[in-house]
Amino acid sequence: MSDGNLAGRAVADHFAPAPPSHLGVAVSGGSDSLALLHLLNDWRGAGGPALRVATVDHGLRAEAEAEAEAVAQVCAALGLAHDTLRWKTRDAGGNLPDQARRARYRLLADWAQSHGFADVAIGHTMDDLTETFLMRLARGAGIDGLSAMRARWQAEGVTFHRPMLGLGRAHLRELLRMRGVSWIDDPTNADPDYDRTQARAVLAALAPLGLDCATLAGSARRLAEARQALAHHARQAAELLASVEAGDLLLERRGFDSLPDETARRLLVAGLRWMTGHAYPPRGTAMTDFLSAARDGRRMTLRGCVLSVEAAHIRLSREYNAVTGMRTDASTLWDGRWHATGPGAAEIAALGPEGLRACPDWHAGGMPHASALAAPGLWQGGILIAAPLHGWANGWDMQLARPLSAYLNTVICH
Repeated sequence: MSDGNLAGRAVADHFAPAPPSHLGVAVSGGSDSLALLHLLNDWRGAGGPALRVATVDHGLRAEAEAEAEAVAQVCAALGLAHDTLRWKTRDAGGNLPDQARRARYRLLADWAQSHGFADVAIGHTMDDLTETFLMRLARGAGIDGLSAMRARWQAEGVTFHRPMLGLGRAHLRELLRMRGVSWIDDPTNADPDYDRTQARAVLAALAPLGLDCATLAGSARRLAEARQALAHHARQAAELLASVEAGDLLLERRGFDSLPDETARRLLVAGLRWMTGHAYPPRGTAMTDFLSAARDGRRMTLRGCVLSVEAAHIRLSREYNAVTGMRTDASTLWDGRWHATGPGAAEIAALGPEGLRACPDWHAGGMPHASALAAPGLWQGGILIAAPLHGWANGWDMQLARPLSAYLNTVICH
């Protein structure tokens, strides 16, 4: 079997035993994504999924538009539909590369769903996996970070696939050369100011010692297996210990105190992600301090959440300061977690001190003061008209969009 057939078989095997009938493909014009496109197109010709291609133009480089057009021409020659997705809504501040990465997956997910696709393939390779491993190692990452790239994951209602994590970039480029296919080299790949460029240089220096891509990728895969085992045990612990009370996460204290630190940390990280919608856990010593606070019975705030320790439970609540300026129409989701139904027009906002004064019986629900402050209520102008979580429904109902089951799923996806 030729090298090209072997690479194609590896890509197809990723989708076994039930490949999708339709598959979206993200293609930038670089060697990795073009290799993926050609291998998938070979499979399409042999009975594989129907394909549609997208190129994301982040609008950050003048060359990006021409590169997207070059991909469109490649697709036309292969008889494939192509779409260019443009990023138009970026924030003025923050981490631009991280914003661009998040936007890329969001655009791809929206694009796939608009065409009825549930699966999108991404051209990451063994080199990407190994470079990510080294970058995270430099940041002192633990098992979750070092297990690096997942072969598949779900986001925004779409399953993303990385079917080439077992294939090296040099091998894929040789396959393209044999087909007479040229590719685009992103100039940032050679910029020494970028962490990934530095990681490539480190890999080249380590290779003579036997620490090459294949070796480090194997270590990352074994760590991924360990991560899955840890997540499995954390999920079992969560099923026994976790409950939800008016949007707060409660963890039975005696059982929590008996957990190993790694399992307990996973339950808290999942709680933060479940409550705030953040995709990633806090970095550095923040989670270490958060776990210590839970162990020591100390109150602590992190990522817009409040950790408090009660006689029977560890409680994780939304922090009032994180939602104090948040106000949405009652017909839309508030804080990414709450939706309301009821008569007439109203807005959802946190109760805060003013809302609690207007709802004197809020103590009857047994909710701690910090939780009650951040709880949602229904407002008309500056007047509170209902507080369903505090026994004053006034015809309104407030439902949590992320129930306990969503928390449990977050634990296993940590």
